[in-house]
Amino acid sequence: MHPAISVICFTLLSGAGYGLLSLLCMDSSVGIGLELSAPRRNSLVLVSLVLVTVGLLCSTFHLANPKNAWRAFFRFRTSWLSREGVFAVLLYPVVLMWLFVVWGDDPAATGVPGRLLALLTLLLSMATLFSTGMIYACLKTIRQWNTALTPANYLLLGLMLGALILLVVSSAGSIGKIAPGLIVIAGSAKAIYFYWIGQPAGPTINSALGFTRATVRLLDVGHGTGNFLTDEFGYQVAQAKLMWLRVICLLCAFVLPLLLLSIAGTDSLPVNIVALVVAFGGVFVERWLFFAEARHVVNLYHGAQST
Repeated sequence: MHPAISVICFTLLSGAGYGLLSLLCMDSSVGIGLELSAPRRNSLVLVSLVLVTVGLLCSTFHLANPKNAWRAFFRFRTSWLSREGVFAVLLYPVVLMWLFVVWGDDPAATGVPGRLLALLTLLLSMATLFSTGMIYACLKTIRQWNTALTPANYLLLGLMLGALILLVVSSAGSIGKIAPGLIVIAGSAKAIYFYWIGQPAGPTINSALGFTRATVRLLDVGHGTGNFLTDEFGYQVAQAKLMWLRVICLLCAFVLPLLLLSIAGTDSLPVNIVALVVAFGGVFVERWLFFAEARHVVNLYHGAQST
């Protein structure tokens, strides 16, 4: 698939925003020991909303006909894109109500209303992030996306980036243990994903045509120049480049941030900032690879032997 920068920025920024908001809501609803003051917590909630909003705005640049985007909201029963949009819109009033209830107070002092609104915000944040992953995971025509690892990676990467943002703002409390733990879990899930998509288990031109006893080879693709299908679904990258980008992704998104936090500790603000910036760069590469390595089955009818 052709990687679109607007979609990459959308998934990166909104994912970090939802992850940050989810961690804040976990602390306010069930208590995970972040030890944040009320002003700092409120500021972080607003930061998460800014990240989500900027990400959603980035996604609109990928729309061919933006004025028809409203139609997506009316396919909730059958479309993960519609569910993502509905959950994202519902999140805003719930977050604002939650902030109104807990503004200036410790979450524990707000009682049941504050905890319930925090829990509802958490559910909507995770549901939106999960729906974003399922937009791709539900596509059976792209083997690299059609796996439970896809929404799992979206959730884990969002939480990881959110934890690193929290670590920059405040290293007090349990975040010093939560952030490295999320890096290890998210990195392990991504390594498993890279291994899984590398297995030769996808459909081939033989299986597409139903021939099982001979090797099928396309002699003529039926067109002399590229078209929309070959440009968007037949995006080609050299295998050596993909392997190097995988290494860069794993190093920048997971290995280097974990080493920095392990060696220098989580109390150093400069180290935490570097870890966050490096992780954002690594996840950006990961998002690019997510699209560039996807192989649609339509490529079998344009010369590809397998997907």
